[in-house]
Amino acid sequence: MSRFGAALRELRGAQKSAKGVSLYSRYVNRPAGRYLAASCYVLGLTPNQVTLVSAAFSFAAVAAVALAAPSWGLGVAVWAALAVGFAFDSADGQLARLRGGGSAAGEWLDHVVDCAKLTALHTCVLIAFYRFPEAYGTGGAGWLLVPLGFQFAAIVTFFGGLLTEKLKPKPAPGSPAAAPSTLRAVALLPVDYGVFCLVFLLLGGAPFRWAYAGLGAVAGLFLLAFLAKWFRELSAVPR
Repeated sequence: MSRFGAALRELRGAQKSAKGVSLYSRYVNRPAGRYLAASCYVLGLTPNQVTLVSAAFSFAAVAAVALAAPSWGLGVAVWAALAVGFAFDSADGQLARLRGGGSAAGEWLDHVVDCAKLTALHTCVLIAFYRFPEAYGTGGAGWLLVPLGFQFAAIVTFFGGLLTEKLKPKPAPGSPAAAPSTLRAVALLPVDYGVFCLVFLLLGGAPFRWAYAGLGAVAGLFLLAFLAKWFRELSAVPR
């Protein structure tokens, strides 16, 4: 068997739990990341190098949102770059497990890139709304508040979820993993980053603002639900 095939087979048996993961991440992004991780393993790349490849795709798309004039072709290019960057974001962790485990520095780099990507993407949408109000129909100043609100919800959700995972007690070694819920996986689709990337296919005109604002409103509602859930879970953890 080729090195690629052997790596792919090993990765299939070393996947993280699907609990709390949306259908897109479970059936699209993780499998794509698995193939990329196997390819990167054959090429001899390190997980940190894969993280930087992910950052390169993501930030190229982010810059294009702010700098390029709106068009349907731009939307396809931005979506493709964001989706590929997201797949490489999954690949770096899978590659680390394939190589025997990652490092604290690698995890730090991964999270810093993720946070910077979220912050920059919503900032660049704000810039695009300001620079191209005719194309997006965002002439009113109120529209500039939408990316700020979306950014707030996205960053607090990211940080809150990350901190909750760090503060929650780890399950005992050998304890069975909780079965993933299909209903929960469907419910999480509106706040999955991969689904969010699809909105950028509409960068050609005014429909983008409505789709973006709609997902922003959903992100705000999910944030309230997540905060209540995380606080309740951590209230049972002794300090």
